[in-house]
Amino acid sequence: MAEIVLTEDCMRLISEFESLTGASSRDCVIDERNSRIIFVVNPGEMGLAIGKKGASIKKASDAMGKRIEVVEYSDNPEQFVKNCFLPAQVLEVEFEDSERGLVAHVDVRDEDRGIAIGKEGKNIFKAKKLSMRQHDVQDVLLGQPTAS
Repeated sequence: MAEIVLTEDCMRLISEFESLTGASSRDCVIDERNSRIIFVVNPGEMGLAIGKKGASIKKASDAMGKRIEVVEYSDNPEQFVKNCFLPAQVLEVEFEDSERGLVAHVDVRDEDRGIAIGKEGKNIFKAKKLSMRQHDVQDVLLGQPTAS
């Protein structure tokens, strides 16, 4: 398991996020390309992170001057990958050992495909980045694994 190294920026942001929302975060990714900060919150703390009608996440977003997204952590790589794609409904996650390492094949409902990919691929980027950091998954692909 690769150890996550948090930059000073991330540690500062996590601390600010925790004091604004009351939710503890175990990781943070600053995504400049999509001008957002993604926090991985501890299991069961999604409600705290978001707050009533989104109040906490909005407060944190205003304070940090960037859009904030939260993903709930899970020890189970399959569940974690599913969490990365919310609100898209993931039907199945299959892991395949390839020469590159572990690859997750994610199957979503056809009508959720757009949500899963996100504008300019930002949601698939989020899933790849976080799955790599949290569970050493080398790649996340939409669709079924091709039978060889």
